[in-house]
Amino acid sequence: MGILADMKMYSRFAWGLRSFLRHTLTLEEAKAIVQKRMAEREENFLRLVRKGIFGYLKSPYLPLMKLADCEMGDIENMVRSQGLEGTLSALREAGVYVTFEEFKGRKPLIRNGRVINVKDHDFDNPYLSRFYYAETGGTTGAGTRIPIDLDHLAAQSPNVMLALETHGVLKVPTAIWYGILPSPTGINYNLRQARFGQLIEKWFSPLMAEDLKPSMKNRLATFYIVRMGRLFGVPIPAPEPIPLNQSSLIAHWASEALKRHGACVIRTHVSMALRVSMAAQEDGLDLRGLTFIGSGEPPTPTKVKGITLSGARYIPIYVLAETGHLGMGCLWPVDENDNHFYKDLFALIQYPRKVEGFGLSVNAFYFTSLVPTAPKLMLNVENDDYGLIETRSCGCPLEGYGFTEHLRHIRSFKKLTGEGVTLIGSEMIHILEEVLPARFGGSLLDYQLLEEEDEKGFTRLNLLVSPEVEIADEKELIKVVLESLGRASDSADFARALWSQAKTIQVKRKKPVCTDQGKLMPLHLQHKIKQTEDSMH
Repeated sequence: MGILADMKMYSRFAWGLRSFLRHTLTLEEAKAIVQKRMAEREENFLRLVRKGIFGYLKSPYLPLMKLADCEMGDIENMVRSQGLEGTLSALREAGVYVTFEEFKGRKPLIRNGRVINVKDHDFDNPYLSRFYYAETGGTTGAGTRIPIDLDHLAAQSPNVMLALETHGVLKVPTAIWYGILPSPTGINYNLRQARFGQLIEKWFSPLMAEDLKPSMKNRLATFYIVRMGRLFGVPIPAPEPIPLNQSSLIAHWASEALKRHGACVIRTHVSMALRVSMAAQEDGLDLRGLTFIGSGEPPTPTKVKGITLSGARYIPIYVLAETGHLGMGCLWPVDENDNHFYKDLFALIQYPRKVEGFGLSVNAFYFTSLVPTAPKLMLNVENDDYGLIETRSCGCPLEGYGFTEHLRHIRSFKKLTGEGVTLIGSEMIHILEEVLPARFGGSLLDYQLLEEEDEKGFTRLNLLVSPEVEIADEKELIKVVLESLGRASDSADFARALWSQAKTIQVKRKKPVCTDQGKLMPLHLQHKIKQTEDSMH
């Protein structure tokens, strides 16, 4: 994107930001919006398909519809006879779906021998106008740029407001511990909560521009949005650098907020919440009244136990970078990762998916966007996650809004995570199979990355290296991995900076592990998949 295009984009964004911040959403308005969307789910889906797919000649879904011999009238008839989820299941069976790799533009769509080349931006919503660009936070190939639309932040705000009200933390002091652009999370939370008047009091950032490879544009974009907010009367806080090893500063902020108000909220990734909790315990701070709201990685029993030992409580949220919030924790959960699904914003089905190299099948999630403000148009799109979908009566106020579906045991069958940053395939496989053998010797069979949780609950990415490979300095091995990530893309550099702080990557001198099928996978996930599969049966 050129300088002129950037200037036009931010001019549109500034114009939209003024009207976005002008109106403060009330609780009654939030309830009415959600109830209306719940009542109009099928109509909203048909409107999206009619305009965003059949009414958009460049839609990547159009060729899939043609291969399935499906017209708009067929979709309307199916919805009337089979319902929304029944229609989506029938479309998935007919080949109308998109895998995670296809959605990211890394692989073409291949159906019935037909090859359809796509790029990640082909799935962008063509009708957005008041947006800024950010990048997904994982090393998932060249960073995927996504438009963050103000109208979509406004569309999600009612759900966030109702969830906070359900958990008794609406209108309490709130801090976030998220990075600056190109990661959209920090900016999004500031703007989304400003929409309903619960301003972020403190924005702590584990990374600042100087931690990343030089990106004046991202630095300027972050502070431009902060300044524009203040200009329009909303005091968005400037990000304060708090690296991971200074988490005690955040624990002390929480302690002071609790003294002033009796309650407070910190939104951050699960492992970072654990760091704050451990720092509080070391400093003798009682965090009863603090609510952590976390995402970015599975909240395992060990992590959640470590968080609650400080007296704080933990609430999970389920988020997809391209769409925003998919769900939030139940007030009366069955386990530590029990989320109400926001079915007014999305539809969700499951379909069996073979996991390459492991001889296993999982019931993969397939998401469909239902609101016209979604940055990406999704129709049966995989996100490489799977888990349990169950309908039950829990007595939680979120159930009263129609959110009766619970998502539990949410795990990925391809991605590794550490400190809330997601890692998948391409760039790390390149490092394991090409960069490391060329630099240190051995072959691609001598290196493997394995995700494990240590005794404290922190996620470690263990780099397994065959003992036969002679390496004089293991620190040099980690240095080469991190430097390679830093050269790859903005999002990979984001992972490098955070993992370097957290010492997430550790070397273990042992032979890489083969699957039960005898295959050696660069990213070894079998333990995680089997463990989760066992817990689901």
